[in-house]
Amino acid sequence: MDTDTPALASLSIPLASLRMQALEAGPADGPLILLLHGFPELSESWRDVLPVLGAAGYHAVAPDLRGYGGTDRPRQGYDLDTLAEDIYQLARHLQPDRPIHLVGHDWGGGIAYHVAATRPDIVATLTVVNCPHPSVLLRRIWRPAQLRRSWYMFFFQLPWLPERTLSANNGARVPRLIRAGMARDSQVSDARLAPYAQNLSHPDAARAAVDYYRQSFRDLLTPNGARRLLRGYPRIRAPFRLVWAEEDRALGRELTEDLEPWFELPPQVRFLPGVGHFAPLEAPALVSAQILEHVGTHPPQPIRRA
Repeated sequence: MDTDTPALASLSIPLASLRMQALEAGPADGPLILLLHGFPELSESWRDVLPVLGAAGYHAVAPDLRGYGGTDRPRQGYDLDTLAEDIYQLARHLQPDRPIHLVGHDWGGGIAYHVAATRPDIVATLTVVNCPHPSVLLRRIWRPAQLRRSWYMFFFQLPWLPERTLSANNGARVPRLIRAGMARDSQVSDARLAPYAQNLSHPDAARAAVDYYRQSFRDLLTPNGARRLLRGYPRIRAPFRLVWAEEDRALGRELTEDLEPWFELPPQVRFLPGVGHFAPLEAPALVSAQILEHVGTHPPQPIRRA
């Protein structure tokens, strides 16, 4: 689908916390869908999904997350609370009077869970693609099979070496890393993956991407870090759908189970057979259909002011 991708509008959005760069499609007055990318990606990952959502009447916006692409790259602020605050500010800037539809893949999914859990008033629906709920991941990452799959998370705790590895040779490893996570990498051309290499060829950009992982480990080691996720994490009240590409080599299918304690409504899980971890790149039509089906049954209502 990447030989003749539609042109998208580019946004530069000044927020209180930072300036965000984003891609958008669809009518500005349509219901807002925010799409959050993962590692080691960009808003570009949603390029084939945005026009489909826009054509359905939604205002679809995919930002470069903090530290990525054209968004500001501060030295700090890669903890979940700050990352979620960025998205809260973005949502209120773009659509102040109605809750939004929130979609996240990989790290974007982790942020999306956190926004929905801590800012429930602004989330009409939550759709996550191949990212486990953080409490489920924490409980199961220590099992041998998932521990082997998650080796890179521990590698990223080393000083300077991970970012130097990512940025070496103009970011040449980054497209290879993405292709390794796909079930059908022939679906995506080298040209489509070039922006990811270019972005992470800058050492500061690579450091920012790795700092997501470093900060998450630091937070878990605080006195209340793990306890918060295991016992005190707020239940998410937004209708939730987990879209899971079955050929994910980094995250096991068992991470889709036992979700009910973390949601007020019964969670939905939909599987994409024959698709790898980077589903928005590899199978955008399937991902778009899942998003539209989910958000279409839950139109956002105006936010009630006190």
